[in-house]
Amino acid sequence: MKHNWTYKKLGEVCDVINGLWTGKKEPFINVAVIRNTNFSKDCKLKLDNVAYIEVEAKQFASRKLQYGDIIIEKSGGSEKQPVGRPILFDITEGDYSFSNFTTTMRIKSDNVINPKFLHNCLYAYYLNGATAKMQSKTTGLHNLDMKAFLNLTIPLPPLATQSRIVSELDLLQSLIDKQKAQLKELDTLAQSIFYDMFGDPVENEKGWEVKKLGEICEVYRGGSPRPIEQYLGGTIPWIKIGDATKGDDIYLHQTKEHIIEEGLKKTRFIHSGSLIFANCGVSLGFARIITFDGCIHDGWLAFDNISNCIEKVFLLKSLNFCTSYFRSIAPDGTQPNLNTTIMKSFKQILPPMDMQKQYIGKVETIERLKAKIEQSLIEAQRLFDCKMDEYFG
Repeated sequence: MKHNWTYKKLGEVCDVINGLWTGKKEPFINVAVIRNTNFSKDCKLKLDNVAYIEVEAKQFASRKLQYGDIIIEKSGGSEKQPVGRPILFDITEGDYSFSNFTTTMRIKSDNVINPKFLHNCLYAYYLNGATAKMQSKTTGLHNLDMKAFLNLTIPLPPLATQSRIVSELDLLQSLIDKQKAQLKELDTLAQSIFYDMFGDPVENEKGWEVKKLGEICEVYRGGSPRPIEQYLGGTIPWIKIGDATKGDDIYLHQTKEHIIEEGLKKTRFIHSGSLIFANCGVSLGFARIITFDGCIHDGWLAFDNISNCIEKVFLLKSLNFCTSYFRSIAPDGTQPNLNTTIMKSFKQILPPMDMQKQYIGKVETIERLKAKIEQSLIEAQRLFDCKMDEYFG
């Protein structure tokens, strides 16, 4: 959407400053260097792991970051995270520079532009995939085509309009951040309540009755038809780890992909109501209850025919609480992996049923609150995206 504003190319608005190499010529100076790891996924500056490096004083003199500079990730990235992420340097004190995998855009003195407005503009280009089209891949790295990047069109409305737009977007982003923080707090609350009521399930310091998982349910592993591409496109839900990483953290309601009937011979078909558990990799430890019939690959374990001595949701939350423990006992390898033998022998606590149900009631209350916040978050994010498209699309 074009407005009746002035427009310029990014290269006309900003000077380009290349990143810093450590160098070998004295004198040296110890400075904080912003690297790709200091870029958050939503293009904010993270300083929790900033590196302090001895660099040439001469190099640093021309590469010291100033308030309002915008640092661009020009090399690195991945297939799912293209280069071109912009972050706004909004720090007023200290000695900071930036690595040679980044480039800094510094607003020219003859341009009247709010740095936050420019950052929002470049962030919008990143979100809509413009920078993804400008990247090439060499020696395993994704590199940003700076010539094409500097040719991006930048709107230059009156400064008062820029400030209004920045304030509006800041307000929406603040709301989004607060809602995300509330969701994390509610997750923490659910775990805190669990610990207060039942203690650590592994240590079992409260002395609850225990039984091995293999005594209270069936435990079996999924299977993966390979190559999976030959079996996709059917009507049978194909449950992947990615299907369970967002949204509801108790129930799984749908899958993105489906397989054909021929794949059933090489996988594990499970019924609605089954409890599944991620048994390997970075996702090891989280569990879901499925609300449909479907198939699981070999990254899942399934717990079925669960005894009436334990509530299914309580078992799920108990397993989730033990994630760190499960990671610690997983056999060494390229990634942690729990087999059925290990899980069958895990000693599961069995508090009185009335306490399990009391806890589930508290969890359900928390889940209802989360559902309301998640809906508000979706609406706030949708409004933010619409505003970004309105001003920079």
